Amino acid sequence: MAILFDFEQPIADLEEQIATVRALEEKGDVDVSKTIRDLERKIEKKRKEIYANLSSWERVQVSRHPERPYTLSYIEHITDNDFIELHGDRNVKDDKAMVGGFGSIDGRSVMFIGQQKGVNTKMRQYRNFGMANPEGYRKALRLMKLAEKFNKPIVTFIDTPGAFPGLEAEERGQGEAIARNLYEMINLKVPVICVIIGEGASGGALGIGLGDKVLMLENTWYSVISPESCSSILWRSWDHKEEAAEALKLTPKDMQKHKLIDGIIKEPIGGAHLHPEQTYENVKNEIIKQLVGLDKLDPEKRIDKRIDKFSKMGYVK
Repeated sequence: MAILFDFEQPIADLEEQIATVRALEEKGDVDVSKTIRDLERKIEKKRKEIYANLSSWERVQVSRHPERPYTLSYIEHITDNDFIELHGDRNVKDDKAMVGGFGSIDGRSVMFIGQQKGVNTKMRQYRNFGMANPEGYRKALRLMKLAEKFNKPIVTFIDTPGAFPGLEAEERGQGEAIARNLYEMINLKVPVICVIIGEGASGGALGIGLGDKVLMLENTWYSVISPESCSSILWRSWDHKEEAAEALKLTPKDMQKHKLIDGIIKEPIGGAHLHPEQTYENVKNEIIKQLVGLDKLDPEKRIDKRIDKFSKMGYVK
């Protein structure tokens, strides 16, 4: 049974009824197949109702589901089983929170880069919970420049609670590393597609987020600050995180309304964690579609459009 949120309690109740009915079937010679089918239909209907009306805070919760697919899972399932991971920034070390390398989609070679959180407690510690140090962003830039050298498109997967805020990260130039990526990404001559697959928090997300097309999965968020941190600053506690989430306008629909992203990728009912295979397929199809459109543009024209798009953000006449 999948991990359920508080707002999914009606589903939990129905699943408990199914478990009770199955237990009765095991105890006696009783046909409960019709009852189970009816309960399963009710679960599906209830799940559709819930996910059609998620609040901003509930969407944030879904984006953090521990069973939600992470970057390496997407790469594994959308490439032609030929992904070769590349390591190191050629300066400090190999940052495990940032992964990248070449792989192909339908025979076309692509540079994939993204934050990796880790699938269990041990791996989350190993991956630093997806919070990259400066060397992670410098590794990402090295791989982007490598892709540009060989004229290969770039796809980034964004899923981070933010860049690592530790003292050692600041000592090694965290702010400069992210700023350098912004400067370099805006001028890359190859197509760049950025996909937010989970949390898109602050400069940690933006450090690999300047692309010709910026897309968000349906149950993700993208903001300068997390709802909890915003609440702690404004109200001196996390108790107002729901209000903060609404005020931040961080959902995909909010982002698209304000022209901060270029599209939303649909997730199956119940979220990517419930139907990962369908989510992989949706992401793969969208990447292929966007690459076809971007290939038609001259590199200089593509750069001009990229610069123009980001220059207009936040501009008020």
